[in-house]
Amino acid sequence: MRTIKGPGIFLAQFAGDAAPFDSFDAICGWAASFGYKGVQIPSWDARLFDLAKASESKDYCDEIAGVAAGHGLAITELSTHLQGQLVAVHPAYDSAFDGFAAPEVRGNPTARQEWAVDQVKRALTASRHLGLSAHPTFSGALAWPYLYPWPQRPAGLVETAFDELARRWRPILDHAEEMGVDVAYEIHPGEDLHDGVTYEMFLERVDGHPRANLLYDPSHFVLQQLDYLDYLDIYMERVRAFHVKDAEFNPTGRQGVYGGYQNWVDRAGRFRSLGDGQVDFGAIFSKFAASDYDGWAVLEWECALKHPEDGAREGAGFIAAHIIRVTEHAFDDFAAGGTDEAANRTILGLGGAR
Repeated sequence: MRTIKGPGIFLAQFAGDAAPFDSFDAICGWAASFGYKGVQIPSWDARLFDLAKASESKDYCDEIAGVAAGHGLAITELSTHLQGQLVAVHPAYDSAFDGFAAPEVRGNPTARQEWAVDQVKRALTASRHLGLSAHPTFSGALAWPYLYPWPQRPAGLVETAFDELARRWRPILDHAEEMGVDVAYEIHPGEDLHDGVTYEMFLERVDGHPRANLLYDPSHFVLQQLDYLDYLDIYMERVRAFHVKDAEFNPTGRQGVYGGYQNWVDRAGRFRSLGDGQVDFGAIFSKFAASDYDGWAVLEWECALKHPEDGAREGAGFIAAHIIRVTEHAFDDFAAGGTDEAANRTILGLGGAR
């Protein structure tokens, strides 16, 4: 068994235009001050990271890693959540998602998709330059507007959507194979890959591609009322990244999973800072420890109530307290008898050695 690495922190929700959140060096110093050991970098945020340069220059990647190391930090992963979202966008969401793209491709869905694919490929190349093994992202979505089967979906609609999703991702996955980096899809509402069934539908269409793997975030399962512990039992061998994020679900007679179009504060299901929600992290970290997982436990902070800096400060200690330093010996080794095959056969009444 191996001990999970951490605590790490995803920088996306903290980056900003004011110090110490406006440069990679400064935000690393801020994260280290709370006790974090690693940082997950949002590859789209030019204040922190130059993705084009990172994909073309290992020297630049070495410099970035050196900045992190100067604060006692490792880079856990690069993220392309926003770019991955744009690999597949239903026209209903064109306007909403256009802001994720570079200005020169906005308003042009074809150019935007090509840009997004190039971005994810660049991030995979940069991940190789940084010596990283996993790359978190979103799948994007074509079928999401038809999640609820009313009006009745035309026969074959979902299948066509997943065929196209797989077609778009296959070249990216093949590039990931060339780079030796796993794509870790975050299972997330709003993506076509939003639960185990949809992930399996996609995995079948990419022929079980060895690089089509998973980011595990239990908060999204709480909001969907999906069993997040059983999910680990089913898919642990495909999990390559871990967002430690809490959530709660408190349905009433007025609203449930769908949330009644309410804002985050007023929804029955909402994200919370670590320890303030309902996720059983003790059970989750036990499953990771028992499964020989050697990746990172990375805080993703999203809470409608608590200040982000309080969430970040508390999150480092919360994760550190939940990391299980795995044992090198069985607890009952002191009572081992030191028997051999002949003795075992005798114990079983099978006579001596054969």
